[in-house]
Amino acid sequence: MYRLRLLAVRHAASFERLYQVVERTIVALDPFFARIGYDRVERPVAIVERATKSLLFDCRMCGQCVLSSTGMSCPMNCPKELRNGPCGGVREGGFCEVKPAMRCVWVLAWDGAGRMRGGGRIREVLPPVDRRLQGSSSWLRVSREKAAGSREAHDIARTTLARAFPRARAIEPATAPLADEPSRASRS
Repeated sequence: MYRLRLLAVRHAASFERLYQVVERTIVALDPFFARIGYDRVERPVAIVERATKSLLFDCRMCGQCVLSSTGMSCPMNCPKELRNGPCGGVREGGFCEVKPAMRCVWVLAWDGAGRMRGGGRIREVLPPVDRRLQGSSSWLRVSREKAAGSREAHDIARTTLARAFPRARAIEPATAPLADEPSRASRS
């Protein structure tokens, strides 16, 4: 597991692109999931997510995945579970003070973030872990929020157009001016 975790950090840009494909797919499936019910979909998606992320990132299924902003290095692998950067005890060479044989999760995170297009997000302060979400699918949660945001933006655009239409009709003439009739062609 540890070797795969290091591999994921070294190839953080590829995993970032893969995650974006997975996210777009789940967002596209939102109408289907909504029709079936997210409660019914949660368990199978969480099982797939756990299997995939446990293997590649040594995921702890906290339910609030931040791999995309921590260089594909899961902060829950830190023995202290620090979400916003390393503690003051990082050993020489970037090793953990609690587990000296392990590289510091945050040293790896900075390395991985440097390889990613969205690597600047590592500077954002992350919220504390909500333990009530542990074991749930963060893929579904993030995708559901993005799909809801897209629907909301679409609804705003539609209502804006509907509200603007009566005003536009008042300004515009009721009928378009008629074009000049072409002269009659001579019949031979």
